[in-house]
Amino acid sequence: MSLSKNYQFISLEEIINQFIVAYVGEDKLIPKAKRLDVAFHAQRALAELSFDTLKSFKAIEVTIPPSLQIQLPNDYVNYTRISSVDSAGIKHPLYPNKNTSNPQTYYQNDDGEFKIDLIGTLTDGSNVVVLDKDYSGVLINGMKVDGLNLTATSYIHDITTTDGVTSITLKNQAGDASQNATATTNQQLSVSRIDLFGQGKLRGGAKRLGNQELVETTATAITTTNVNPTVVNVASVGDIKVGMFISHPAFSNNQTATKVIGVGTSTVELSNPVDTNKEVAINDTIGFITNDPTSTTWDSYSSHNPSENNQGDYQDYQNDVYWPNHGQRYGLDPSESQINGSFYIDEYNGKIHFSSNVSGEKIIIDYISDSLGTENEMQVHKFAEEAMYKHIVYAMLSTRANVQEYIIRRFKRERFAETRKAKLRLSNIKLEEITQTLRGQSKHIKH
Repeated sequence: MSLSKNYQFISLEEIINQFIVAYVGEDKLIPKAKRLDVAFHAQRALAELSFDTLKSFKAIEVTIPPSLQIQLPNDYVNYTRISSVDSAGIKHPLYPNKNTSNPQTYYQNDDGEFKIDLIGTLTDGSNVVVLDKDYSGVLINGMKVDGLNLTATSYIHDITTTDGVTSITLKNQAGDASQNATATTNQQLSVSRIDLFGQGKLRGGAKRLGNQELVETTATAITTTNVNPTVVNVASVGDIKVGMFISHPAFSNNQTATKVIGVGTSTVELSNPVDTNKEVAINDTIGFITNDPTSTTWDSYSSHNPSENNQGDYQDYQNDVYWPNHGQRYGLDPSESQINGSFYIDEYNGKIHFSSNVSGEKIIIDYISDSLGTENEMQVHKFAEEAMYKHIVYAMLSTRANVQEYIIRRFKRERFAETRKAKLRLSNIKLEEITQTLRGQSKHIKH
């Protein structure tokens, strides 16, 4: 007889079935319950036990690219250990660096405000605004322009600079080039970024955010809601990459901004269609922007070259000073006095950032999931089976009306006791392994 390799586990479906048999029915603790309710509380119990009771078997191996960044796994909740792997397959732990981060960075004017104010000359009936000086290094395609004498919300579609003077071409949301502006000189305009990445419409996002890259091209065919609205014909795909955001008033530019999902020889496929009653006209300027909001702090961390400690000397990441191996290490942070490397997790962008000395190395990420990703993951070790039942029954009783409080307290205590028992069992402590470890520490053990 052959035993399954998963005999030590019991599936979530079996947990639900056995719970209904043992706890639900006439003359039982729960007289009546829908299977859907039991399934919901069973999944919640599995997730809670996965966080700090059940063993974490999730691990991925990746190679650190030159960018020193990798995406967090889709089912990531928290990490248990991040290690590099040497040529012998031995793990070397990396340590979290809590003294750095990747904050958001914005354009600021000389007064420190998040805005940029322009002075331009408006011509009645024209969609071209001549600015007072050279802004070619600041303005980005697709930005919103507000002004007293503009009769409609306008967006920048083209930028030209001649003899040190920049002119911008505007269109409104409907794609109409005519602005019917009142003729005026020295008109003050304010420019703000379209809310591409959910960053908020900060005035003066005119300068690129962090290390965003702008790629501009022109349309070669009209794209409307009636003609394959998710594909745009362009003059040149150039450096357009999958994952970039399109910057054009004809496409949605909110927190679900339109992304590039495919790049052909002369076409770009997008995640969202053209907005209703809008279009991309022939020779329209279209901007594609990377979503790479890196900061000066991250640039400094990633380019820093930590000491390799070949002489037993340590370098402090935080203060950029050396700690020589001559009795001068008092106060040294142990997490930084090592050569394995360090990392920090950018929760906002869902990435792990690594120090420069692990570039190109194999990294193993051991992490915790909620065990609800796939059907095969929804299983519980038999050591924690009783804890699952107590979690479910407590959750169901505590959310029902007319259940006496002493019964709820009873099962709360039982849930705690069974969870504690499961932790002890799953810790897998072996006396022989403990004595062997202590022997290695030159401890005399009598047994």
